[in-house]
Amino acid sequence: MTPRDAADNSPENPGDSSGGGRWSDLDRPPLNAGALRRGLVREGGLWSQVDVVERTGSTNADLVARAESGGAAEGAVLIAEEQTAARGRLDRRWTAPARSGLFFSVLLRPTDVPVARWGWLPLLTGVAVATGLARAGGVDTALKWPNDLLVTVGGEERKAGGILVERAGDGGVVIGVGINVTLRKDELPVPQAGSLGLAGAVSTDRDPLLRGVLRSLEDWYGRWRAAGGDPVDSGLQEAYAAGCATLGRRVRAELPGERSLVGEAVAVDGDGRLVLATEKGVQEPVGAGDIVHLRPA
Repeated sequence: MTPRDAADNSPENPGDSSGGGRWSDLDRPPLNAGALRRGLVREGGLWSQVDVVERTGSTNADLVARAESGGAAEGAVLIAEEQTAARGRLDRRWTAPARSGLFFSVLLRPTDVPVARWGWLPLLTGVAVATGLARAGGVDTALKWPNDLLVTVGGEERKAGGILVERAGDGGVVIGVGINVTLRKDELPVPQAGSLGLAGAVSTDRDPLLRGVLRSLEDWYGRWRAAGGDPVDSGLQEAYAAGCATLGRRVRAELPGERSLVGEAVAVDGDGRLVLATEKGVQEPVGAGDIVHLRPA
């Protein structure tokens, strides 16, 4: 655990002196907004604004609205202690107890990168999150294509986080990240879920975890932009393949139009698509869909 500054009792991150209610869990202290700003916002850096709110429907929806109204610059970060209308891929809904995780969105404007390469952003974010959590939390993570974060709990693979990328009407991209940090066994929404705490993380202090993730994201985003979005030159394609638990597995891809495809995941191509080797002896790239890891026959 790292020392904290005095609690920030501003409206963005109210202190909890009530002694009761869902904000009084001593194992889940509030994020320190002031310390996060001091640690992340710097001249010449990516992060321009860091805001923490107690409760909102969706940080992605809020940041998209801010971006489209001209109220947010690139590098804006919006963090919520609790979300009530959070969404994942395919518009799936999920909830988590207050202060049990990291729920945040960032605004990026990679205007110097061809739009055709923006499909790498969710994969880039996955690499950055996994790297940041390993360094700051001492927990092993893996990536499920395209945007799930996996941990091992009791020898089983569990989902502990996800990424959602949305376009903003002003030409920006909002990336939302949700990570279960201290979620306990009796709080799991489904048996297949997990958390950093259940996976044996060395630290579940959310402040250094969040700083580690955002610094890692700044680093990978900078590399990718400097390479013009090229996944090879930036090292992103290699890093993603090295951390991807989907590669080498037999999977089922549930595709748009109620189609499905079964095969071995053999590669992630230059466009960030998952390449499946099917039983028909052909390789088919999958750019969108839900991937299910199948047990060995």
